[in-house]
Amino acid sequence: MKKISLILATLIAVTYSQISFAQDADTVEYYTSSPTTLLSSAVRVGNMLYLSGMMGRDPETRELAEGVEAETHQIMKNIKATLENYGSSLDEVVKCTVFMKNPEDRAVLNRVYRSYFGENPPARSGVGNLILAGTGTAEIECMATVGLKKVN
Repeated sequence: MKKISLILATLIAVTYSQISFAQDADTVEYYTSSPTTLLSSAVRVGNMLYLSGMMGRDPETRELAEGVEAETHQIMKNIKATLENYGSSLDEVVKCTVFMKNPEDRAVLNRVYRSYFGENPPARSGVGNLILAGTGTAEIECMATVGLKKVN
């Protein structure tokens, strides 16, 4: 009897979680950082949060950090703040795309980038030799879950 109860409880929990996700999946929310911006800083579809590319500008002063290391730290701080603002975190990032102006900057960028993620970093793609919007040396976009837990 205990085994049947456990199976039944598991089936109910799985069914509920699928229904809950399905109900959220048909909702799209657009988040903008200011009314004059040309793009959404993030878009949420169900339990997924898609961030626009972030550059290494201080959000208050709009000044670009100097040097690849400082710029990458600022990018990651901007990503972290945006994720947290919309109910997610660095722990919930599942995929990033890194855009670099100079592939020679990759080692420094990788070291800083990696310091922001734990044991299980997200999947990642990188593209180099680009002309980026603005004068930055890198831009990073991310996809993250909202409210889901990682399983190792």
